[in-house]
Amino acid sequence: MSIYVGNLAYSVTQDELKAVFTEYGSVKRVYLPTDRESGRPRGFGFVEMDSEEEEEAAIEDLDGAEWLGRVLKVNKARPRERAGRR
Repeated sequence: MSIYVGNLAYSVTQDELKAVFTEYGSVKRVYLPTDRESGRPRGFGFVEMDSEEEEEAAIEDLDGAEWLGRVLKVNKARPRERAGRR
């Protein structure tokens, strides 16, 4: 499973985001997508942790929390939908 983290400050780094989630357990991977055109961060990211319990605890505590002047949106990531499918 993966966790979606939205409304991130554009200045956030993978290491900073990993540090926040490490408080809830072992972080396997952090991914911060960038815009294809500009290369700038898109303001959201994904975090994968070792266990479902760790992920649930992080989601419960961090959804709605303020970090770096922004209110975070944290929930289970949904599978990516392909463009053009109906």
